Amino acid sequence: MTNPPIPLAFDAHLQRLRLAGSPYVLATVVRTVAVTAAKAGAKAIIEADGRMAGGWIGGCCARGAVLRAARQALADGKPRLISIQPEDVLRDLGVAGGEAREGVTYAVNMCPSQGTMDIFIEPNLPRPELVIMGAAPVAVALAALATSFAFAVMVAAPGAERGMFREDAAFSERYTLNPSNAERYIVVATQGAGDLAALSAALEHPAQGVAFVGSKRKAASLRAQLAGKISAERLDALKAPAGLDIGAITPEEIALSILAELIAWRRQPQRAGL
Repeated sequence: MTNPPIPLAFDAHLQRLRLAGSPYVLATVVRTVAVTAAKAGAKAIIEADGRMAGGWIGGCCARGAVLRAARQALADGKPRLISIQPEDVLRDLGVAGGEAREGVTYAVNMCPSQGTMDIFIEPNLPRPELVIMGAAPVAVALAALATSFAFAVMVAAPGAERGMFREDAAFSERYTLNPSNAERYIVVATQGAGDLAALSAALEHPAQGVAFVGSKRKAASLRAQLAGKISAERLDALKAPAGLDIGAITPEEIALSILAELIAWRRQPQRAGL
């Protein structure tokens, strides 16, 4: 039995997900042994809601294990290899269904075909967004540095300041942000030029982290002015001053300390199980 070709609609669906910035998993059959419905090269798309939205990697024998692995991959951002094998073969290997060994997670094939399928699970997550509010020297340095670390950078600042930033940074003259499927981090680096308006807007938007470039005293004053307008939970979550304490002095050094903190925020969930 030959594997059905992947239809053109499959590629179109992938393109739509990428353009929309939606997370998804690409599951690819990389090896089969004995009789299996799908052969090496078969692919399927699993969306964030757990739905297999395109392609084909076989019937119910593989579906449950693939969907479980896809959910885990979307949660931690890590690819994985799953091997679906008959129970007696797993017994001979000394592993049980659900057990992981040397980078491979094993699952039991309960189908009559009793074949083996190895499937690579590849999460495709949108780039994390870094919104930088303000055009202070720290903001300019941070925008230049963050693009090298896979952040999609958007600057919110007065239009006259556009020329201070890299051309590949998205730019908005307003602090209003559109909804996003991506991780979003916001750094307020106005440094005296509209601090209250920028910080208020930043705290009103859903984000994995909000940081303020300024002293603890200044941040405390702004928190007091925003009390009653912004929830106490959001105000408490504000990180000020922004950045890890590395003794930074120059705008470039401060930008580096902020970027290091953003990476620590990003990687903490992924490293929790290490």
